[in-house]
Amino acid sequence: MKREAPAAARNRQPILEVLRTRLPDRGLVLEVASGTGEHAVHFAAALPGLVFQPSDPDAAARASIDAWGTDSGLPNLRPALALDASAAGWPIAAADAVLCCNMIHISPWASTVGLVGGAARVLPSGGLLYLYGPYRRGGRHTAPSNEAFDADLRRRNPAWGVRDLEAVAALATEAGFDPPEVVEMPANNLSVVFRRP
Repeated sequence: MKREAPAAARNRQPILEVLRTRLPDRGLVLEVASGTGEHAVHFAAALPGLVFQPSDPDAAARASIDAWGTDSGLPNLRPALALDASAAGWPIAAADAVLCCNMIHISPWASTVGLVGGAARVLPSGGLLYLYGPYRRGGRHTAPSNEAFDADLRRRNPAWGVRDLEAVAALATEAGFDPPEVVEMPANNLSVVFRRP
């Protein structure tokens, strides 16, 4: 039932280092598209002052998340919610931060639109929306490996693909977020941090 993603094992610590200095000391962190659940467990273990609420639209993913959660025994990790980022309503009314790793490029653009709009609804003033993954910048891929990855994604599903950072930032601006803080990450990925003013 517990799933493992090699990428999650590689990137969870670099992501944590970015989150550690940007998340509040206390509060509720909603993770959208939690996948295997490995990130949620890693972050909850490292940041005991925060309560982590994982979520995923896929029942098998939620089973994996909950299996990781049960094995961890962490008191600050909640059972996974069924949450589709593109849905008009989310099953959670408020959070102090929203995290989303590696979803935007493997979902239709409508999911990104829903993610940003949903985060704007649930976050308070000063609340944080954190995105992680590969992006194009200035209309160009940042590395040949990202270009090949993008082509592979689009072959698998034409609605998928590495997104333009500027398009995501424009969407966030429309939803009322401040301009992003962009942090270069290993393997040609980016951490993109938006805040509610």
